[in-house]
Amino acid sequence: MSRLELSAESLGVNADSLNEKTLLAALAEGIALVLFVFIGAGSVVMMTAVVGTEINAASLTGIALAHGLAIGTLVAATAAISGGHINPAVTFSMVVTGRMKFGPGVVYIAAQCVGAVIGALLLQLVLVDSIEGGLGGHAINDAAVDGTGAAVIVEAILTFVLVFTVFATAVDSRGPTAIAPLMIGVAILIDHIVGVPLTGASMNPARSFGPALATGEWDDQWVYWVGPFIGGALAALTYAGLFLKGSEDS
Repeated sequence: MSRLELSAESLGVNADSLNEKTLLAALAEGIALVLFVFIGAGSVVMMTAVVGTEINAASLTGIALAHGLAIGTLVAATAAISGGHINPAVTFSMVVTGRMKFGPGVVYIAAQCVGAVIGALLLQLVLVDSIEGGLGGHAINDAAVDGTGAAVIVEAILTFVLVFTVFATAVDSRGPTAIAPLMIGVAILIDHIVGVPLTGASMNPARSFGPALATGEWDDQWVYWVGPFIGGALAALTYAGLFLKGSEDS
């Protein structure tokens, strides 16, 4: 029995870990995802409505700016409450490096996904059918990406950039923590410049999940979970193992 109790405690599946503070933090994550999906996915819909379905410099810039600025703002708004993850891949990276227990991590990811769905449904509610389309959901550009395996690699690399930046600026106390939200937003922005024409530049399973559920378009959705989780975990383990090792105790 003691082993079971110890296991539950170490995983954070107990009352001490799943307390009111954790639930309020998860609520903040959910609210942030509502807003992020509404703005981010909304920017895709509106850019498509304004300039057409073909990606060009104008639409790419608008989509990248909307996602980057939205994340930077929302990370700053929620950092003191929840840590400003706003992304299951970021939460997963915190779990695999031992900075968050499994139980609270699951609660965060569930809240993030629910928030993303609500954000997508709100966007669907306010849009007319003629411009709704796929609600800014993600899809692989078969003309540019050589299959789903390549798409996983793209999403993993993009997410590596994001999570490496999170650890370097927000987790590492030696980093520029005061401007961490800005740098995280910039990472999202530059990732979108290269990633939108390839996979849509998700880096965030919840951001992909919300529009997919709202529209019922599930093609290749596993890519947007596997790629970001692999990239996020590799970035977190790399930074924690190579650059944080020993520094946190000094």
